[in-house]
Amino acid sequence: MDYELAIENTPETVPGGTSILLVHPSTAETDRVDTDFLKTDTDHLLVVSTRTTAREVKQKLDYYEVDEQRATILDTLSVERGYSRRKSDDVQYVSSPDDLDGIVDQTETFLAETDGKRRVSVDSITEMSYYADAGQAREAVRALQERLADRDAVGLFHVAAEVHDDEELGRFRELFDFVLELDEDGTLTATDQR
Repeated sequence: MDYELAIENTPETVPGGTSILLVHPSTAETDRVDTDFLKTDTDHLLVVSTRTTAREVKQKLDYYEVDEQRATILDTLSVERGYSRRKSDDVQYVSSPDDLDGIVDQTETFLAETDGKRRVSVDSITEMSYYADAGQAREAVRALQERLADRDAVGLFHVAAEVHDDEELGRFRELFDFVLELDEDGTLTATDQR
């Protein structure tokens, strides 16, 4: 199954199982790229948020007119920060951003319980590396990619460039089919690594 990509400088479509890395400065506005990815040609979407709470993700989806009825949010911050939380059909929780097994398991559950075209956004690998470490984050990314491939879904993974040294960033890059580079000024360039 092919998925449309409504992201500038990328192919019109990519096959199921494709994983894309979005490399960006910490201060860059990634919401536009993320929501363009999520709202195009999608039956169900999962936002794995290690950087913001479910409430903030819902505000983003609403602002960019992403159909929230298709969305499930995996909130990794609220439990650790002691925020009130109510598990529901569209919001799930794991204990913290370093609960990488929980993130992979919840993603697998989402993919198993939905059908049609599924998109997963992971925002971000940088936070996973900060709370766990880069090696564990890479293993989690590989595990998530395997699930995407098995279920014919596609994924967009965020990483903040300046937080990682060149060698570490290179190890993340080599895991992906496509690498998108977002500059401070909003310019987006894409590299096909297939």
